[in-house]
Amino acid sequence: MDKESREPSKSRSNQRWAEFRFSVIGPLLASPPGKGELGRELKRLAAKSWRHPITGQPKRFGVSTIERWYYQALRSSAKEGPVEVLRRKVRSDHGRHPALSAKVAEALAAQYRQHPSWSYQLHYDNLVALAESQPELGPLPSYRSVLRFMKARGYLKRPRRGPVHSPGAQAAERRYEAREIRSYESEYVNALWHLDFHHGSRPVLRPCGSWVHPLLLGILDDRSRLCCHLQWYLAEGARELCHGLSQAFLRRELPRAMLFDNGSAMVAKETREGLLRLGVLAEHTLPYSPYQNGKQEAFWGQIEGRLLPMLEGAGKELTLAALNEATLAWVEMEYNRKVHRETAQSPLCRYLDDRSVGRPAPEVRCLQEAFTAEVTRVQRRSDGTVSLDGVRFEVPSRYGHLPRLALRYASWDLSRALLCDPKSGAVLCRLYPQDKTKNGEGRRARRSGPDGPSSRQGPPEQAPPAPGMAPLLEKIMRDYAATGLPPAYLPGPEA
Repeated sequence: MDKESREPSKSRSNQRWAEFRFSVIGPLLASPPGKGELGRELKRLAAKSWRHPITGQPKRFGVSTIERWYYQALRSSAKEGPVEVLRRKVRSDHGRHPALSAKVAEALAAQYRQHPSWSYQLHYDNLVALAESQPELGPLPSYRSVLRFMKARGYLKRPRRGPVHSPGAQAAERRYEAREIRSYESEYVNALWHLDFHHGSRPVLRPCGSWVHPLLLGILDDRSRLCCHLQWYLAEGARELCHGLSQAFLRRELPRAMLFDNGSAMVAKETREGLLRLGVLAEHTLPYSPYQNGKQEAFWGQIEGRLLPMLEGAGKELTLAALNEATLAWVEMEYNRKVHRETAQSPLCRYLDDRSVGRPAPEVRCLQEAFTAEVTRVQRRSDGTVSLDGVRFEVPSRYGHLPRLALRYASWDLSRALLCDPKSGAVLCRLYPQDKTKNGEGRRARRSGPDGPSSRQGPPEQAPPAPGMAPLLEKIMRDYAATGLPPAYLPGPEA
């Protein structure tokens, strides 16, 4: 006997009763008793002990009860078979809740709309307090009646989506109520990647002697569920995100699109412009809607339920390097090679066998140049420098004639900046921070013009002025003389 038949089920009690009654009178229908033998057969069935279809306890039934079942099955029509007519009738008030008056139901519905994250017990306790202050609600039903009413109406406890009075949280709540949620999957490998940070529950010891809870950056392929890269960091910033993304691109391929939330690292200028330069579409989940990135959220359950428990024996010797080493070994040797429950394939096999729409990743230098923010700065003409976040960079003299420069740099790496073409975005050269100590030695390079290095050995010599007046002044004087007017001035007394 299976588990479902051993355990009573209230939702299927009518069906269980029908099957039980048919099993009792079924032999009488298969072999009808002769004339005058029906009473003896009914007494024989009434003398037997039967297993109750709901409780499973021994139970006997009277002759009249079994006789009623027999004649009900015997008179069944072709449309309704004997099992159907033996089914218990549904109560006429099924689906209704007469214990709750209309006013109580309305008050409970209004209370749930305002506080959908409350528990059932909290709703009932507040309903009791409301009835004490408003006697017109009348007597309240029991807690079980209120519980059945809320479940029947779909008043289920829902997690709170952000601050109560936040416009974004309210919009997410309205969208959740109005739109249904469906699972999805990309058709091709590398068509969509998921990305997110996870706050780990296991602290690590830093070299400085402090304990910190690291954050795990995880990148998953939507189609194959392959973990493209997994690494622990001490912060959740754009620097860590771009560092992990670059490794994922180099290890796998460039995806067509990425889905992540609206964290500060994801909306940073370096991240957005870097993905755009690499041709990766950046898609963000809606605010307070983590279910849109459900595959990533489910992956964190394996991290907390399988990986981190295996590190409990490490004790206080666990460092960030050791944690990363163990994590990468687990994800490559177990997770990526274990058969997935939904796809019936291992993520690695599905990643290699299915059709991929990814593109080859560029070299490391191109990735470093891609994850930068582009800004515009005015060049200081006196010494040919520009300032970025308080650091002054020297501009080559061949670009000294440009008043405004388009620069690209990463806010976490001020040791380098890139001068690029404002029209095409192509990188022209790399800029270095100003070294005032070296400049104090007095050595200066020759200036270079826009067409290349100059052949002059020193500063340009000033040519002597041409003899006579300037051509424009001569023309003005001729036009003035042609008017015939005398000079409009009075000569002063001569010495």
